[in-house]
Amino acid sequence: MKKEALKRTEAVAFCGLAIALLAVSAWVTVPLGPVPFTLQTMVLVFVVALFPPREALVSIFGYLALGAIGVPVFSGMKGGLASIVGPTGGFLVGFGIGALLAVLLLKAWREPAAKPVRIIRLALAAIVLLLTSYACGWVQLMALTGMSPAAAFAAGIAPFVVLDAIKLAIGVALAQTLKEAVPALRRAHRKA
Repeated sequence: MKKEALKRTEAVAFCGLAIALLAVSAWVTVPLGPVPFTLQTMVLVFVVALFPPREALVSIFGYLALGAIGVPVFSGMKGGLASIVGPTGGFLVGFGIGALLAVLLLKAWREPAAKPVRIIRLALAAIVLLLTSYACGWVQLMALTGMSPAAAFAAGIAPFVVLDAIKLAIGVALAQTLKEAVPALRRAHRKA
């Protein structure tokens, strides 16, 4: 009974921490045209790579739900449904769909023993998450602004590719380092 209570407490703590990290990472905003630069992608990858699948998804969808109901957790300290259905909201929708696809990939490809293969596995999940976010954001940006596919790509994706690749690498490296250093995280992954 005590072990179950501890497990639930750890899960709630993981989710709360992840939502807080996502909100803070969104507040670090540099405007670059219609889509701002934030640290969200780094933290998204970090959360998916570090936490057990259920906690990762609950955290990301919880974050999106909080933002949708008006809590100012999105970039520029914005919140509300308008943020999700607006021109850049597709990227937020893509965070949820991408996280789900990344978690499915991680569940299908069990964690290998060799560290280099573990890192490759996490990097592939991060790339799936990012490409899904790009695709959803690109489509919504085109649909709501009337931009051509090339113009929407140039405004909403191209300026971010190199920076996002760096953020993905940092997120994966941080997650892998913490997973090795924190016993509770290793325990949670073994049970997931």
